[in-house]
Amino acid sequence: MPSKTRGYAASSATAPIAPFSFERRDLRADDVAIDILYCGICHTDIHQARNEWGRSKYPMVPGHEIVGRVTQVGKDVKGFKVGDLVGVGCMVDSCQHCASCKEGLEQFCENGATFTYNGTDRQDKTPTYGGYSERIVVSDRFVVRIPANLDPKAAAPLLCAGITLFSPLRHWGVKKGTKVGIVGLGGLGHMGLKLAKAMGADVTLFTRTKAKEPEARRLGADHVVISTDPAQIKAVAGRFDLVIDTVPNEHDVNPFVATVRRDGDYVIVGQLTPLVPGLNPSPMMGGRKSVAGSMIGGIAETQEMLDFCGKHGIVSDIEMIGIQHINTAYERMLKSDVRYRFVIDMASLKS
Repeated sequence: MPSKTRGYAASSATAPIAPFSFERRDLRADDVAIDILYCGICHTDIHQARNEWGRSKYPMVPGHEIVGRVTQVGKDVKGFKVGDLVGVGCMVDSCQHCASCKEGLEQFCENGATFTYNGTDRQDKTPTYGGYSERIVVSDRFVVRIPANLDPKAAAPLLCAGITLFSPLRHWGVKKGTKVGIVGLGGLGHMGLKLAKAMGADVTLFTRTKAKEPEARRLGADHVVISTDPAQIKAVAGRFDLVIDTVPNEHDVNPFVATVRRDGDYVIVGQLTPLVPGLNPSPMMGGRKSVAGSMIGGIAETQEMLDFCGKHGIVSDIEMIGIQHINTAYERMLKSDVRYRFVIDMASLKS
């Protein structure tokens, strides 16, 4: 039987996130039922709740950085059992038969991945509701294991922020000695510093704020460049093998592209809107540089990322909140007033 579930939802682009009751489906043969313990808050949650990308559907239960315990499994599930500590990230399904899915790149599903919230279930066409809730039911193909040595609440943001940085670092072959630049120190950027350092890279943070230097070095930066200082930007021209831009808001990428070496790569993972000012192709042509994008990662790669984090003891720096404080957390995120990821303690729903 479907289970009555409590959560928090946005009812419109302007309404505050508020209590909301709905039903989770009964288990299909390949489903895993999970009691949610913790759910991270991603900047995407704000974009979607406020319809900043123009494709939001309401009511919407956000949340795609989910950690919880398995409470039930479908009859065909072999890889999980009741009591397992597991995670669910940004996707809960995909077509499973296109070229991308067959390569384990479900995030690029050519028929459209089914996202954890603000999506539509491929089978029964009901809305998908996310992790700001008591429980979730997910196909076992989209559930990952949380390493036992990681703090589960601090591991929750790995399901989005972690994989968003791990995937390009892996794809572009970061290894010992690779010169990596990370633009921006927030939920994504702080994970980039930690992961790149653990891979052996020589890591530089680009930040507008001199005061962030001690924090950046604590997180793994070998160098810090103040991006508002033209002299500092000029001093690192052509230095980096790979620069990953984590800034979610409109900004000029051209000064950062200039810091990439010949045949190097500049990868955007934060901003989904058009580049303003536009991208100047001259430095790219003059140095055979590439400007690319990357989006989360496939399920197998997400598990690889979690195992890597388990091996190296990497989790997010977090601030815990009760679900009742979600709207305040959104406002603080917009002011960059969090180090570096809010995580909701779902036990707070009971109060």
